[in-house]
Amino acid sequence: MAGLNWNAIEAAQLSQDPFDHFLVEGALSPACAAAVGHEYPAIHSPGSFSLADARPGAVLSDLIADMESPRFRREMERIFNLDLEDKPVVVTLRGQCSTRDGRIHTDSNSKILSLLLYMNEGWQSPEGRLRLLRNDHDIENYAVEVPPTLGSLVGFVRSDQSWHGHTPFTGQRRVLQLNYVQSARVSWVGAIRHRLSAISKQRVA
Repeated sequence: MAGLNWNAIEAAQLSQDPFDHFLVEGALSPACAAAVGHEYPAIHSPGSFSLADARPGAVLSDLIADMESPRFRREMERIFNLDLEDKPVVVTLRGQCSTRDGRIHTDSNSKILSLLLYMNEGWQSPEGRLRLLRNDHDIENYAVEVPPTLGSLVGFVRSDQSWHGHTPFTGQRRVLQLNYVQSARVSWVGAIRHRLSAISKQRVA
């Protein structure tokens, strides 16, 4: 099954306010959009989980394969004018949000490009909507607000000015995170960190 709506991905264009990013609503193929919510892994704790600890079903696996494909990589290179050849990819899943999440931050230096694909059907809350910010201290000073609705895909280049966050929200908030990272070592260390975090959460539960 095709996971991505390739027409939408191939039509995506770079925006530069407040930093280099793109936003696509409707990034999923109709078949994927209809099925993926029913098989998304049950995640009961906040935080990011590796695919080893939040195992995707067949539909989500096909979607991840699309996002890890050379075709998708080429589209990211086109949009951002980046060379991502041989850059490793790290994929994690989130399912729950706590009041500690969403604080204003930039991603770590180990990341080159961050992509967030939201998986929430019928999102109604005004809270928990990702904001691309113009500074590091005012959550209301944003250029773009991304609703975490099913099929919303946002990608941005990591920099010291790529400030983002969201207003506090508690509850289910599903998102697939894909990052192009600097090296295989970064990928390996990140996998270990997510694995240890998941084990710790399982013990607490």
